[in-house]
Amino acid sequence: MEARVSGVVLLREDGAALLQHRDEKPEISAPGQWVFPGGHCESDELSIECARREFLEETGYRCGELVPVTELSYRCRDTGRSFRMSFWRANYDGVSPTHCYEGQAVRFVLREEAGQLRIPEYLLSVWDCALSGKTPPLPLD
Repeated sequence: MEARVSGVVLLREDGAALLQHRDEKPEISAPGQWVFPGGHCESDELSIECARREFLEETGYRCGELVPVTELSYRCRDTGRSFRMSFWRANYDGVSPTHCYEGQAVRFVLREEAGQLRIPEYLLSVWDCALSGKTPPLPLD
């Protein structure tokens, strides 16, 4: 059974997204990689609620409107764990600070710079979906 995970692509006006540098712990998925902030959904939690909660817990940033981006099945190469991942887009307000409450760092990264970082293989396609504003192919809940 796939664990449910939900994350937020927080976009700045220039298309940069807030990424989180994960800890270097071998027991976690994607150790040391840069990912969109998010996390595991509770059993009774909608993916949008999970995305909002996890993003706030990890960054201290309170997202405004969340727009569905996409949903996908993903098998993590390093742990072999399977996840049902849903992603939501929010626009950065340009004012409120972001903090790193989980992982090594959070920072805005331009799309063209992301290829220089250690990232999961899904990250760029999810980012492109968020930038395009297309509707998701699957319902997110």
